[in-house]
This record gives sequence, C-alpha cells and structure tokens, in this order.
Amino acid sequence: METQLSFEEAMEQLEVIVQRLEEGDVPLEEALTIYKKGMGLSKLCHDKLKMVEEQLTSVITENGEEEFTIKEEE
Repeated sequence: METQLSFEEAMEQLEVIVQRLEEGDVPLEEALTIYKKGMGLSKLCHDKLKMVEEQLTSVITENGEEEFTIKEEE
C-alpha cells in the first residue's frame, strides 16, 4: 500500500473502488483484488485519522485544555 498517499487521495481511490464494487459487473477475481486494495486504503485512512487525533490531543492538553477524545464507531 502506498503510504505516500494523502488522506484525500486515499479517500478518492476508495470511493472509486466502492463504486466499481457496487456496480456488480466486476469479475470475481478482479473484485477480490480491488476489495483487498480498498481494505488497505481504508486502513491507511484510519491510521492517518488516528495520528491526527493523537496530535490534536497533544496540542489541546499542552494548552491546558480538557483532554480531547473521539470515540470510535462500533
């Protein structure tokens, strides 16, 4: 997986993959390949969001504000 992608680039690619899979006319082998790529992109986006959350938490607590947390959806 390309870790050099920005969050926005990864999201754009992920949206294209979701659209292709939703169309339903992708051959099974290709669907599996792009699904795996989509899962990698999803993880990349999640990791980048988690990193930003940690940075925000650090900045906010350094300034004497209350601790900032984002609850993950189940």
